[in-house]
Amino acid sequence: MFKPFRTAAVLGAGVMGSQIAAHLANIGLTVHLLDLPAKTGNKNDLVEGAFKKARKLSPPIFFTDKVAHRVILGNFEEHFDRLANVDWVIEAVVENLDIKQQLMQRLEAVMRSDAVISTNTSGLPIHAIAEGRSASFRQRFLGTHFFNPPRYLKLLEIIPTPETDPQVVARMRWFGETRLGKGVVIAKDTPNFIANRIGMYATMQGLRAWTEQGYIIEEIDTLTGTLVGRPKSATFRTADLVGLDTLMYVTKNLYPAISHDESREMFRVPEVLHKLVMAGAIGAKAGQGFYKKQKGEILSVNPEMMNYEPAKPMNLGEVEKLGKVSALSDRLQALYKDPGRAGQFFRTTTLDLLGYSARRIPEIADSPADIDRAMCWGFGWDVGPFEIWEMLGFETVLADMKAANISVPDWVETMYREGEGFGSRHSSQSQGLLTESFAPTVDKINLGEIKTDPQKTLWQNAEAALLDLGDGVALYEFRSKGNTLSFKVVEGLAEVLDLLEERGDLKGMVIGNGSAHFSGGANLAEMGMTAQSGNLQALDDLIVEFQSVLQRIRYAPKPVVIALQGRALGGGCELVMACPHVVAAAETYIGLVEVGVGLIPGAGGIMRTVARVAERAASDSPSDIQPFLKAAFETIAMAKVSTSAYEAQQMGYLPCDARILITGENRLEVAKAEVIHLDRAGYAPPPEQTAIMVLGRPARAMLEHIAYVFQQGGFASEYDRYLAGKLAYVMTGGELSAPTLVHEDYLLRLERENFLPLLSQPKTQERIAHMLKTKKPLRN
Repeated sequence: MFKPFRTAAVLGAGVMGSQIAAHLANIGLTVHLLDLPAKTGNKNDLVEGAFKKARKLSPPIFFTDKVAHRVILGNFEEHFDRLANVDWVIEAVVENLDIKQQLMQRLEAVMRSDAVISTNTSGLPIHAIAEGRSASFRQRFLGTHFFNPPRYLKLLEIIPTPETDPQVVARMRWFGETRLGKGVVIAKDTPNFIANRIGMYATMQGLRAWTEQGYIIEEIDTLTGTLVGRPKSATFRTADLVGLDTLMYVTKNLYPAISHDESREMFRVPEVLHKLVMAGAIGAKAGQGFYKKQKGEILSVNPEMMNYEPAKPMNLGEVEKLGKVSALSDRLQALYKDPGRAGQFFRTTTLDLLGYSARRIPEIADSPADIDRAMCWGFGWDVGPFEIWEMLGFETVLADMKAANISVPDWVETMYREGEGFGSRHSSQSQGLLTESFAPTVDKINLGEIKTDPQKTLWQNAEAALLDLGDGVALYEFRSKGNTLSFKVVEGLAEVLDLLEERGDLKGMVIGNGSAHFSGGANLAEMGMTAQSGNLQALDDLIVEFQSVLQRIRYAPKPVVIALQGRALGGGCELVMACPHVVAAAETYIGLVEVGVGLIPGAGGIMRTVARVAERAASDSPSDIQPFLKAAFETIAMAKVSTSAYEAQQMGYLPCDARILITGENRLEVAKAEVIHLDRAGYAPPPEQTAIMVLGRPARAMLEHIAYVFQQGGFASEYDRYLAGKLAYVMTGGELSAPTLVHEDYLLRLERENFLPLLSQPKTQERIAHMLKTKKPLRN
């Protein structure tokens, strides 16, 4: 076990420096953020201004606003001596070698002999930055290349120099993986390292196809987006987000640095990119780049006329049909075989990219797995280049490369002769990394293997299953579209709770899944159709059953633990709130968002919110409870969603003792361990909530006035105000005239009685229909 870092310093408060400092603070470090002194006035003006700007970024850089207090601002003139007491310094100043070397000289004079020094450069040789420093300094120096935004992008490239102590590299890798929650790849000290070298090549492929091969922007973004397992921003929208000026800067610096690269000409800056940057069309931050939004219409630039035009019709054959193929491997194979322009583009660019990636080994990385991981973690690809090669068929791609006169390195030919494929290389590499990467000691849960073993399925219906995780722990997994709480999912919960109580060999249950998001909430399509049919009794029965099931989860005689990640909205949030034990990924976005579809929470979300409000107050005095009630009301009425699990605790959606993980990848393993721990400790469910303080009509008037102010200020529609009135009515206890202690069943009944009539309201049905069609709320 390595010694964790407790304090750090980031030198340079630009976009990356501020965000790196923020993420270090997110995980509990005390961080000094330093920059140049201002020439006049307050010498901290520059760093304070940069930090203030960074705090306004969206998505937010901090888990909660309070975390920002862990970042201590300073300047190089007055506060450089603080660096004598930090464990790790990250340099993130301007990309100028002389400036960085001078900074290293100053650092060596003040830093402890055991402190680690790293640079976040992406364009300069790592070893050159530490030239002239002592052997001791160079042994503790390396590159730590974060990707923007550092909080959200998983990749961390660690770049040692030949002189970096292997123990320093191992410590950085351990800290990056276990504390920062990063996917770490060890890169070589080559221009742009791994991800940006391959990623820039793929970007330039798209640009060349646009300027030289007759494909329009919209066609290229269609063929380089979700269709092929890449982000929906694809090539040109990603470039607009990154900034065309940044793209040109990186390319201009890369080209002269890779004179040995046989494909160097691909990185020559295209004339159209240069023209756009010179004209100030540098992307989203300027309002125009490759795309421009004008009067609600998305226009794209004409590379010849340099003006913006409406999108032209695409000529990609049956690509829309291919996009509906669910399995990525099947989709890629079908696209590879497509005889039209779509298939031609995919074959040409894929063979070229795979050949380039193969030729970069061992120059930029030692294995195909490192390149694949870098592209998936850094660029959001579902699969990396060599995984694509394997999906398309190792021999097929190799033969097609030779036919296209694409150079293939000797090591690939050797693999072919020995009958190997990239699958075996990935497998062996993964096994080696499992030990080297300091994997958790709990057994890894492989859901894929469990699902394919019939003996591991204890119960299932069309949209859910109960799986055996071993050691007496079961997993209830949603399988509905979007992990919604459909009729069958709710019915299934009731059935598996019976099974949990009956089977003596089961110690407890985890509720979770292997998807990116926990639950999208209630199945709106089912509810909307049922409401329109006029069968309100069926809906009433469903709400009664859902409330009952959530109560059973809370008071189950055996431990039930939620394994939470991504979005948990509406009914999904209510399910989480009902469960007394939660394991959550830090990146959890949870909220009671029913107002957005013309409803209020109806399955216990209001009751549990009111109960937690009363618990957080200093006493049962209405004056102590009222501020918390007001905040909770505004949160639900405005359909606010947490931006992290930590904020979810502040908002009352997660219990204060929820176990929060910096990365949610091992959430199922930790949740299983939690079930076992609770069982061994002699589990007892929480006591029933028989005395919840509600504040009655006076508090309701106060909440209704807040809704009125929101409407008058243009923050809410008239129907929003109507819904807020229903919410205020339930939160304050209905017709109670004064503060009163009530049983939880009382509030559950109020929820149900006020939820169901809303489903018949035309404006609610409009909101539901709009959400189903556009995936966006309607404020009618």
